[in-house]
Amino acid sequence: MKIAVFEADKECQEVFKKLDATIDFYQEDINHILKKEAQYVAISIFVHSKIDRSILDLLPNLQYIQTRSTGFDHIDIEACRKRGIAVSNVQGYAGPPVAEFAFSLLLNISRKTDIAIARAKEGNFSYKDLLGFELFEKRLGIVGLGTIGKQMARIAHGFGMNIQAYTRHYDEAFCSQYNIEKSNYDKLLQTSDIVMFAVPLTPKTYHMLDLQQAKLLQPHAVVINVARGEIISTEAIEYLSNRIYGIGVDVIEGEKELLKNPTPQFLQLIQKQNIRYTPHMAYFTKEALERIRKISVENMKRFIEQKEILHRIA
Repeated sequence: MKIAVFEADKECQEVFKKLDATIDFYQEDINHILKKEAQYVAISIFVHSKIDRSILDLLPNLQYIQTRSTGFDHIDIEACRKRGIAVSNVQGYAGPPVAEFAFSLLLNISRKTDIAIARAKEGNFSYKDLLGFELFEKRLGIVGLGTIGKQMARIAHGFGMNIQAYTRHYDEAFCSQYNIEKSNYDKLLQTSDIVMFAVPLTPKTYHMLDLQQAKLLQPHAVVINVARGEIISTEAIEYLSNRIYGIGVDVIEGEKELLKNPTPQFLQLIQKQNIRYTPHMAYFTKEALERIRKISVENMKRFIEQKEILHRIA
């Protein structure tokens, strides 16, 4: 049984080598590596590997794709279904790192900590122009109460914030425990001091915050997106960059190409005074990477042993 693991660093290779299988390891994504037909039965990829029909055509024996991520918008799920290819992701690993990172962005916006630190390193200790605001008793709107959204709520509760949420399925016990008010989407945008997005990218969530929805936000609002870049349209971010208190984004629309070849427009946008941008690193902690590897290897082992695959999405 031939297996390929793409975007595999040293630590990733070490854990996959424990499997009883013939495995080829590649440090680059599949699109840079796969140029001719290959006989792999299973592949493990990360978010930079785009799986479309052209890639699937080069893998005639493929039975299983696993992505070592929660998001799976880089995989043509429908094409995989039609070919009978099983697909799985990694669920449940990202709650603590991504939710904590969302609050890291928020605290830099609310207290301008990043600016003060940068000034101090240059010998400038002025701060009178860095007046901040408290999170205590502010109204936080969480869009999506999955693993990450729930962790956001736990952290917000610790700060003494008032929480409202909009999600497909409400966990009644959880909402009761953390005193979370159920809201519709428009009301959440209109009444929240801070809005955090924690939803997967689907046709329904694509451009969930577009120009029309962005106009519902209050002038003092802060928007945080640690989900997927395409949740918020570039047009909406450009509009909000001149109209609300702050924007914190770890993801941005079209980031895969923009991070390789940043355009002048992109660089100009992220340099706006009220924007804090980081390059899709919210998941990047030692503990999260260990969880990803553990879950991924376990699932590949299940595939090899013909057992039920966990977190299957196709």
